[in-house]
Amino acid sequence: MLFEGVLKKMPTELKEKVQYYLVFENDFLHLNQILDQKISLSFLKFQCLNCGKDKKIFRQGFCYDCFYEIPQAGDWIMKPELSTAHLDKEDRDLEYEKRVQLQPHIVYLANSSNVKVGVTRKTQVPTRWIDQGAHEALGILEVPNRYLAGIAEVALKDHVADKTNWRTMLKNEIEDVNLEETRNKLVEFLPEEVEPYILKNNKETEINFPVLSYPTKLKSLNLQKKLDYSGVLKGVKGQYLIFEDNTVFNIRSNEGLYVRLEIN
Repeated sequence: MLFEGVLKKMPTELKEKVQYYLVFENDFLHLNQILDQKISLSFLKFQCLNCGKDKKIFRQGFCYDCFYEIPQAGDWIMKPELSTAHLDKEDRDLEYEKRVQLQPHIVYLANSSNVKVGVTRKTQVPTRWIDQGAHEALGILEVPNRYLAGIAEVALKDHVADKTNWRTMLKNEIEDVNLEETRNKLVEFLPEEVEPYILKNNKETEINFPVLSYPTKLKSLNLQKKLDYSGVLKGVKGQYLIFEDNTVFNIRSNEGLYVRLEIN
């Protein structure tokens, strides 16, 4: 079977095991069905996710020009506390920013390599947790806009991590943590303006990933340097493909690469 197209973040479904899909323009591949099979990947060209041109990808699947122009790559994406739509203040495109920022957001705790705090739109739960490779997660706040979520996250960063150790996550070197107890310890550090939005009775969500075996030593595949790669797919976790030879490939960080994928 042969597939060809631009890489984009994998859509997922939360079931007994997370279901993963690689979606191309005219076709899609259900990755859970090809575990333990050999696949080959080849880099063909770039294709910016915004302009569609064959221009070197800069960040987040966008070429340099698009990254610094389009609202989908504004600083408030990575730093929610910089959101200004609630003040009717434009960054790059106020209509877009109001649509995205002025909707319910969840501040959460997730455990993938360690307990971390994060922010996501309510509509992206549990997708965001799956993308981070979290085996357990818990929403601790539901606020009406992105700014409030951002200032809550900033306040908690002094007391809990805000990043995932991707190596630990992929090796599955994890410990179960009682996230409800962690939440109860952290709420005292929240800003006063978000206290009415605390989710006091939320329960943990448990997530199981389709992985047959975890790597012991990690080799990250750079498809722009190694233009062709073949390996046996042993699992998918977060947005990573995991291969039998300990190679891992991050689909998310390779968005905008146009590839050929063959199941051998």
